[in-house]
Amino acid sequence: MPRQAREKSKTGVYHVMVRGINRQQIFHDQEDFRKYLRILQRSKELSKYKLFAYCLMINHVHLLIQEDQEEISQVMKRIGTSYAWWYNRKYHRTGHVFQDRYRSEKVEDDQYLLTVIRYIHRNPVKAGICRMPQEYPWSSCASYYGQEDYPLNLIYSELILQIFGQDIDKAQQRFRDFMEEDNEDSCLEDNSPCKMEDEVLYREIIRIMGNRPLEDLQLMPKKQRDWILKQLKQIEGTSLRQISRVTGIGLNIIFKA
Repeated sequence: MPRQAREKSKTGVYHVMVRGINRQQIFHDQEDFRKYLRILQRSKELSKYKLFAYCLMINHVHLLIQEDQEEISQVMKRIGTSYAWWYNRKYHRTGHVFQDRYRSEKVEDDQYLLTVIRYIHRNPVKAGICRMPQEYPWSSCASYYGQEDYPLNLIYSELILQIFGQDIDKAQQRFRDFMEEDNEDSCLEDNSPCKMEDEVLYREIIRIMGNRPLEDLQLMPKKQRDWILKQLKQIEGTSLRQISRVTGIGLNIIFKA
C-alpha cells in the first residue's frame, strides 16, 4: 500500500517529530546533543528555513520549522542523513539511526503555533526531568527567556515574541507566563497510541545500566542511580508509573531524580 502523501501547510510551518529506530537512544552524551544542534545550524544556512523551537530528548526530537528554499521532506532528510553518518562513525556501527519516516503536522494559525511551542518546551517537564521548561539544557526555551542560545542565532524568536508585544522585555515576560500556565496541550505525539511495553522498557533499562542486573539499580549511589532514572524519563512511550513498576523504585524518587 502506498504511503499517504503529507498535507502541505499554507504557512510552510510544521511541527516535526523524529524518533530513534525502535525507539532507541539517539543521544548518549553532551557531544551528541551539541552535534545535532550544529547540524541544525548548518542545514538552516543551506536550506534557509526558520527554526522556531526545538527539544532534543534522548530518543526523539521535536522541531518547529518554517520551510523556505527546500520542502520539509528535504530539510529532514538533510538533517537525518548528516547526524546518522556522524553517529554511526562515532559509535562504530552501521544501519539506520532514525525511524524511517518522521511525523509532522501543519501549523497554520498563531494560536496553534503558540500551543505547539509550549508543548515542545514542556516535553521535559511532562517527562518529569525538570520542574520548569527553561531548566532543560537541550531545548530552545531558555533562548526565549533572553538567555544566549547554542549555536548562536539558531532560533528565530522574533516572530513569536511579536505576538506577545513590541516591547522585548514585556514580550519575554508574557511568553514566560504563557509557558508556565497550566494547560492540557495535545499535539502530534499525543495522537499516537504507542506505549512501551514493560518487557521492552526492562531491556532498555538493562542496556542503559551496562547489562548489570536490574536489582543493582536500587543499590547504586544516588548520583549514579539518578543519572539512569533521568535517561529513563526521557524515553518516549514511558511514564513515571511504568518506570516505578518495572524498577521497584518509588514515584517520588523518580520524579526528583
